[in-house]
Amino acid sequence: MWTLTKRFRFEAAHHLPQHDGKCRRVHGHSWVGEVEVRGTRLQTTGAKIEMLIDYGDIGAVLTAFVDRVLDHHDLNETTGLPHPTSEALARYVFDELAPRLPGLSAVTIEETCTTRCRYEPARD
Repeated sequence: MWTLTKRFRFEAAHHLPQHDGKCRRVHGHSWVGEVEVRGTRLQTTGAKIEMLIDYGDIGAVLTAFVDRVLDHHDLNETTGLPHPTSEALARYVFDELAPRLPGLSAVTIEETCTTRCRYEPARD
């Protein structure tokens, strides 16, 4: 089994309308995320031989998504999440990217330099 990890960064605002603390107000973060792609078979032919998936291919999917939905946006607006917590955002990113990243197994979102959430869907 191989697991590849690709990091991404974005600047974004959000607020948690029902929170009982200061996160109720609109504020921003320098977010860091990671996607993990897992698989048991490497490419056997072609330009990507001996690769699970090219990091460049992961990066292309990430860049398009981050630019369109996350970077320099208000996450309450662009994601449609009423409460874009790290937990909700990690699941949202996973659900949005899974159809475009074969083998996507987990998404991690770092909201601050000391807090992070990893989402991995339950295996049935």
